[in-house]
Amino acid sequence: MSDNETTNNDAKAVRSWSASKILIAVIVTALVTFAMTALLLNILERKNEAAQPSHNVVELTDTTYDPAVWGQNYPQQYETYLQTDEMVPTRYAGAHAVEQEPTEDDPRTEASSSRLEEDPRLEIMWAGYPFSVDYTHARGHEYMLVDQMYTQRVTDFNQPGTCLNCHASMPEIYNELGDGDMNAGFDAVNALSYEEAVEHASGPIACIDCHNPETMELQITRPAFINGIADLKAAEGIEDYDVNRDATTDEMRSYVCAQCHVEYYFDGDAGNRLTFPWSEGIHIDEIWEYYQKDGHIDFTHEITGAEIVKAQHPEFDLWRNGVHADAGVSCADCHMAYDRAGAQKVTDHQINSPLLDTNQSCGTCHSDDSDVLVNRVETIQDRFIVSRDQTFDALVSLIYNIEAAIEDGVDDEAIDLAREYQNKASFYLDYVYSENSYGFHAPDYIQSILMSSMDASRNGELALTGKTAEELEPSDISQANLERNEQRRSAANE
Repeated sequence: MSDNETTNNDAKAVRSWSASKILIAVIVTALVTFAMTALLLNILERKNEAAQPSHNVVELTDTTYDPAVWGQNYPQQYETYLQTDEMVPTRYAGAHAVEQEPTEDDPRTEASSSRLEEDPRLEIMWAGYPFSVDYTHARGHEYMLVDQMYTQRVTDFNQPGTCLNCHASMPEIYNELGDGDMNAGFDAVNALSYEEAVEHASGPIACIDCHNPETMELQITRPAFINGIADLKAAEGIEDYDVNRDATTDEMRSYVCAQCHVEYYFDGDAGNRLTFPWSEGIHIDEIWEYYQKDGHIDFTHEITGAEIVKAQHPEFDLWRNGVHADAGVSCADCHMAYDRAGAQKVTDHQINSPLLDTNQSCGTCHSDDSDVLVNRVETIQDRFIVSRDQTFDALVSLIYNIEAAIEDGVDDEAIDLAREYQNKASFYLDYVYSENSYGFHAPDYIQSILMSSMDASRNGELALTGKTAEELEPSDISQANLERNEQRRSAANE
């Protein structure tokens, strides 16, 4: 091969390689451009999604009561709201479905398992009160109205319309009965019988019970909580508190739940007005002091004749005295954890136990894996069950010993004092039994409540032996420690 031929071949090879490099560069550039364009379009799409959390299909007003209408604008939230009809139990809490034959008095084909059958001691603690006849595990919000309508506590006993405040969507009822005045409607429903009041109910809690229809901001629609939280804030030194004006967004993520999940009573002197006993504070000792000053009782015990205050379901009250409240963790953070739907952050409206998805709920703050977190919670609940059962056995023993003392003709003064201790022991135990966290919402605080109940049962037993109230007062050391605790708690609230 000549030198010229070699040179020509080399030139051709160089030109071919140059062309290949240009082609490769063009292809790479095209691919990079395509990828960048796709990425930018995806980012733009996600930004548009995030900027438009609702679809605005329909206009929502303060008379849009049907949650299905709200669901047209907020389909993801509405879809999870509908899932409150699912019964998913955890180890201790939650509901187990029980099939039943429908009857003329109760058309339900499915109900929840009975807590009375699980623990017959409840019938002894509440002897003579409707809860001793029918008490089941709570189901999801979908069932809150129907389960109340057909419980024997309502069908077999005369109940006031006040009961409806926490079992139905109330803004529509308040507006109807109060001609647009929420407070007038609140007073009107409390004054009705349950049978009359429930005729005005269209369904269980709905979107409008917790959300402003124009802004979607959380709002309080229950006058009982508006009044109760104002009383509590006043006790803490904050006057003229308006929850819808003054509460932060984070606070509202618990306050909307506290419209119902609280300790309360019906004030018979005010037309059975639903009332939260918080004007002395929200610690159980302060609530007990409130009831002692007010003189409120719920029923006379069928076995002992003691006048008893029945505790309700104080989830908020207990949570507020626990570590999660101190850390700024709200009810919604755990029970309505955020999820992702595309670029949108969506609150889960199924409202479930955090144990069903600890990664989504607990994992926001805790780095432990799911098994560790579940075990930690269940260990707290195991310990609660042990302490609760010991406390319950002590109360049952006191009840039967008072009964025996009455039959044996023990001095009336001793029996009356024992009855007073029974009332306190029952209320303190009931307070943590009827609350649904099985000891988790405030573990140390709840253990101290159980100790107070057991101490009251012990004092009741001693009263039957002739000990006086003065002799059963706490020791000087115990009293001094109690006073220091109260001073510290008061200072913390300032």
